[in-house]
Amino acid sequence: MTKKVLVLFAHPAQSDSEVNMPLFSALSSIERVTTVDLYAEYPRFRIDVEKEQQRLLAHDIIVFQFPMYWYSSPAMIKEWQDLVLEYGFAYGKAGDQLKNKSVLIMTSAGAQQDAYQTEGLNQYPLRELLRPFEQMAHLCQMHYLPPFVLFGSRTAHEELRIDGHIKQAKTLIQAIQKGQLDHTSLGHYALSNDYFQESEAQR
Repeated sequence: MTKKVLVLFAHPAQSDSEVNMPLFSALSSIERVTTVDLYAEYPRFRIDVEKEQQRLLAHDIIVFQFPMYWYSSPAMIKEWQDLVLEYGFAYGKAGDQLKNKSVLIMTSAGAQQDAYQTEGLNQYPLRELLRPFEQMAHLCQMHYLPPFVLFGSRTAHEELRIDGHIKQAKTLIQAIQKGQLDHTSLGHYALSNDYFQESEAQR
């Protein structure tokens, strides 16, 4: 059976979004995918914890979609984590409600990938900067899938790279839904992007 996907989207400056808004719209069109615009739903950050927990329980794959803000996610994602992932629900004694669900980060970064290296401007690979999400998944007994990233997002529009990125994102989601890709088959990649690069190189 096709797995159900929950996309939790956070972008505080949507009018300026050339990448994430089109991607969010495209993901909304996939069958058995539920999309939630967290800033639209909670403009005052008053998160309905029970509602969000029920959403988590009703889905198999949880996607956090956002642009990178100061080497992390926008504030809404952190607020959501702090309130929704409660002790006794997501972790801790009897807190196994999310066990064996999968987590995928879909994000965009303004700089090119070579800036996210030990010798680059940002000093760390992007996956390292996203380690708190990986540890969140570990603590909640979830499967962490390699992040899917659009690098160089500032110039992606004029370089005509957005449509290709969205196509790969949809392909990734649908393959995970069908069980064609999972934490085992993707686990040796630093980023899910690497899966597509390897596939193209083998053609």
